[in-house]
Amino acid sequence: PAPPAVERSAAGPGLWYEKAAPGDRRLGKVVTIAKSKKFRDNHGKVLLEGHRLIKDALEAGAVPQTLFFSTVGHLKELPEAEIKRANLVKVKFEDIKIWSDLVTPQGLLGIFSKPDHAKMSYPAAQLTNSLPLLLICDNIRDPGNLGTILRSAAGAGCEKVLITKGCVDPWEPKVLRAGMGAHFRLPIVANLDWESVPSNLPAGIQVCVADNKDPGAQAEATSMPGEAGGAGSAPGNPKAVKPRPKAAPEHEDEEGGAAIPELATQYYYEDWARTPVAVVIGGETHGLSADALQLAASSGGRRLVIPVVPGVDSLNAAIAAGIVLFEAKRQLLQGHKREDGRQKFPVV
Repeated sequence: PAPPAVERSAAGPGLWYEKAAPGDRRLGKVVTIAKSKKFRDNHGKVLLEGHRLIKDALEAGAVPQTLFFSTVGHLKELPEAEIKRANLVKVKFEDIKIWSDLVTPQGLLGIFSKPDHAKMSYPAAQLTNSLPLLLICDNIRDPGNLGTILRSAAGAGCEKVLITKGCVDPWEPKVLRAGMGAHFRLPIVANLDWESVPSNLPAGIQVCVADNKDPGAQAEATSMPGEAGGAGSAPGNPKAVKPRPKAAPEHEDEEGGAAIPELATQYYYEDWARTPVAVVIGGETHGLSADALQLAASSGGRRLVIPVVPGVDSLNAAIAAGIVLFEAKRQLLQGHKREDGRQKFPVV
């Protein structure tokens, strides 16, 4: 909603802004509401903060509704053609400090229409360096972890990220901060149920899961107990992890639900990344879902184990995602180099 203004001024040719009354509580309420998931879901809007994030959003085609700024200089650093569509409101920096979630507020906040990945224009460098590599997030509940995972996905050159129901909202402010602009560098498809995940994957894709559970290891090399998810295991003997046949037997899950197939298990640095490939990263508390394992089994996928020193707890999910995704990138590029005779990034 447009806040009450006490003055209208020009920031440049054809660029007008309103000056709000200092300390207007109604403005603070607008910003507070804009941070809530209910507002994002019901009204299809998100709150972005900081010059870099807002600039990335505008350049990718996100539609601004209202921009709050403390100095006109902030507007001059943004694409003028894009911000002309927004309601521009100048407020005191002290007010932004109260509203901000940042340790060092930058004096710039914006309410945007929730971006639609199908309508976004992602950076040319990102598209040129994109790989036939997808990421699926499963039960990622921690905002910092999800944001860091998205940042790693953008850095590794993932083609797309799928976020299933049960994960934290990717447009939550803490996720946006940790993502460092990744939201506007690659397509992010959120709130998917598992029945719709296959329709968002390329035909013939292989789905692998990063997991710290090691059903294929020998008894003396059983993985260390700890937080489940996309972490890693601590086998006593690195040679103990052996791939199982693809048609491995099934077993009941811990809650006695549907049968979960046993997947072939191998270390993450062994050959597994084929074109195209998707990686599932599970949350640290709830771990991988039965749906993720079923999808991996149906595609001929594998469990990928990151070996850690015995006695060390499983890795943080975001760290594990970075390790596995960049290893997939290495394998994909190495395979492309062998086929082509020179190393280059495949263009999607």
